[in-house]
Amino acid sequence: MKKIKKIINKKNRSKIVCLTAYSKNIAEEIDKHVDIILVGDSLGSVLYNYSSTRKVTLTEMINHSKSVRLGVKKSLMVVDMPFRTYTTKNIALKNAKKILNETKCDAVKLEGGKKVIKQVEYLIKNKIPVMGHLGLLPQSVKGKFKSKGKTSREIKQLMNDAMLLQKTGVFAIVLECVKTPIAKQITKDLKIPTIGIGSSVHCDGQVLVTDDLLGLNETKIKFVKRFLNIKKYINLGLKKYASDVRSKKYPSKKHSY
Repeated sequence: MKKIKKIINKKNRSKIVCLTAYSKNIAEEIDKHVDIILVGDSLGSVLYNYSSTRKVTLTEMINHSKSVRLGVKKSLMVVDMPFRTYTTKNIALKNAKKILNETKCDAVKLEGGKKVIKQVEYLIKNKIPVMGHLGLLPQSVKGKFKSKGKTSREIKQLMNDAMLLQKTGVFAIVLECVKTPIAKQITKDLKIPTIGIGSSVHCDGQVLVTDDLLGLNETKIKFVKRFLNIKKYINLGLKKYASDVRSKKYPSKKHSY
């Protein structure tokens, strides 16, 4: 709970940095720079080329989370509950307990507001920390992804859901692709932090898929900024390796038994 209180206390004080990780090696490096590491169900598209996060299984989430846990020393570790693993409060509790027990993570994340509030409430009642997720909900999308907060109905629902989640006891809420004025207002109204992704600088923190910011994916999503072209360096290493093998420079005596 200390890690969660630390995140909550950053509200209106300092920006919260969050990134995704799906393996120990990447988590180890991310852990040096961030406050929250999210094992996102985005691993479905990033690692498995699934057309939707709906195809991600509980087993996949747990296996990747176990690996990530080995690389995390200081950050708060949050794991996404995949599609159909929290359809009722009892199913949610069973699966959330399984995730926490097997991965040793600090919290779980569920998508939605009023529709999943009974599940969220039941988890928190049973001492399982929950992060909320509003706006664009990848597990619910059929077809093209669209930003949220354009109509008065969407705005009212986002506002109500945010307050409802806070009242229920979530420690933070991810706002995905929420229109800037609405994300700003929700962040101002809430006492808990908001973590934005495509929802402007006005959120209390930001999250991105690590593979996207490093340039491993050829994504054209508007909210993604490529901070490094890591493919360039990967190719340099691979080219050198291939060259050394073909010219018999590798393996040398130094690298042979």
